[in-house]
Amino acid sequence: MINGGFGMVIDGSEDADRRIREMLLWDVNNGIARRSWARNEGAVAAIRREMERTPGLEVTLPNFADDEIIRNALNDNE
Repeated sequence: MINGGFGMVIDGSEDADRRIREMLLWDVNNGIARRSWARNEGAVAAIRREMERTPGLEVTLPNFADDEIIRNALNDNE
C-alpha cells in the first residue's frame, strides 16, 4: 500500500495487521489535529474525544484568542 509517499508492506501477518491499525489511527487523527489547529470547532471536539478514548494519544490543542484582542494588539504596534 502506498499513501502520499508512505509505503507499507501488507503480508497478512499479525504484525502487518498491527501496523495497519496504528497507521490508520495516526493518519486519521493527524488530519483531525491539523483541522483543529485551523480553528475548526468540530475537529477540536473530535480530537478531544479521541484523546479520551485512546490511551497515549496526546495532541496539542489550539488556543483560541478573541479576534478583537488580536486586532487591538496589532493596532498597538503601529
